[in-house]
Amino acid sequence: MSSPSSAPSTGFTASTASTAHESLPAAARRQAGGLARALVTPSYPATPLLARSSRPWRRKVPYALAMILTATLVPVTAHLLTEDYGVSGGLATLLGLAQGTPLLLAVTRPLQAWWIVVLADVTTALVVLGTSDLQHRVWPWQPPAIIGYLFLLLALALREPRRTLVAVWLVTGGAGLVLGMAFQTKSDGSNVLLFVLSGVVLLVGGALRERGDVQRRLAEQETISEAERAHRTLLEERARIARELHDVVAHHMSVITVQADSAPYRIGGLPPEAEQEFGTIAATARESLAEMRRLLGVLRSEETRGERTPQPGLRQVPQLVEATVRAGIPTELSLGDEVAGLGALPQAVDLSAYRIVQEALANVVRHAPGAATRVSVSAAEDGSGLTLLIVNGPPAEGPATPLETSGTGHGLVGMVERVRLVGGSLDTGPLPDGGFRVAARLPLVDLEETDL
Repeated sequence: MSSPSSAPSTGFTASTASTAHESLPAAARRQAGGLARALVTPSYPATPLLARSSRPWRRKVPYALAMILTATLVPVTAHLLTEDYGVSGGLATLLGLAQGTPLLLAVTRPLQAWWIVVLADVTTALVVLGTSDLQHRVWPWQPPAIIGYLFLLLALALREPRRTLVAVWLVTGGAGLVLGMAFQTKSDGSNVLLFVLSGVVLLVGGALRERGDVQRRLAEQETISEAERAHRTLLEERARIARELHDVVAHHMSVITVQADSAPYRIGGLPPEAEQEFGTIAATARESLAEMRRLLGVLRSEETRGERTPQPGLRQVPQLVEATVRAGIPTELSLGDEVAGLGALPQAVDLSAYRIVQEALANVVRHAPGAATRVSVSAAEDGSGLTLLIVNGPPAEGPATPLETSGTGHGLVGMVERVRLVGGSLDTGPLPDGGFRVAARLPLVDLEETDL
């Protein structure tokens, strides 16, 4: 019984091993193909190095460094090849230009510049073989070529992806290995030195680039999150205002319904057409109330319960100021005599005025604990508008524990929406002494004409 069961197991294991063995060359070919494609596929677009820097002088640094290196390495290389390696002046100058000038191209297209430089370096190494005995000479890579090559690799590492950097490093080591093995008596180990130094430069430069990419993506994500948070806060505040206005409008609609239903009983001798008209008005009002309740059900979240108390207004501002004083904020209230002469305010304005004062005082408690605060409510002489002014000084010295009042938690966003609701204006901003100022003007004339 054991023999038949073991045979299939052995066959399966052999097949798996054979498949794994056959996949290794294919995987190696795929990796080699990927590295080869990376060497001929530069990053796009060809933006200059440090182009995203916020400071102009930093964006100019790569150009300045490239020009300095080119102006230095080209004559030094030409002189070194002529004096130490016996290369003719014209050829030495040409080789120096081929090794140095591509550094200018490296600012925007480092991979293309690398191809020119690596071919120029290999050509230079082969040229000097036939012009001197290389006794006590640096070969295959001369010192100026090593310096320029390392700066070129740094530019490459700050621009290209990791696969390209690995391919460049392997080509650098491969070129040095081939030259060193082909002319073992000529090589002094500069090929090994460049291979090690290039690996260090590519590793450090690639790490810096990836770190910068991560930080940039995090900053972009934070910006998106902040915008989404602000948008969500705005929508929540608008929904909250809609829920509060429901209570205001529902009261008026309920009064209309009751008056229309009771009109035939309160007013005798009405013709049938008038009674029918009053009935139609009552039915329309009830239908409007039902539509409003359905809309409110969409706006109200599951956690939000219906308000069971009347919406507040300017009458409750003194109690709000007293609660703020108990929270540790020395607050003064100034209500102009003309405010009392206004009579009953439109409920939307009355509610908005209270909420603006409430949010302003809540912000003082949160952000400036202990600051002296003044609340002023005044009205225009012609009764055309209501002005609210809430000014606080800098936070009091010494430790203070911020205590919350009954604000909505949406601060300036809520104030802006309240003012926009009634067609008013809002002015907020810091004061020179470290305090803050909130000034709102709520019109009354236009709103009353609209209601009529």
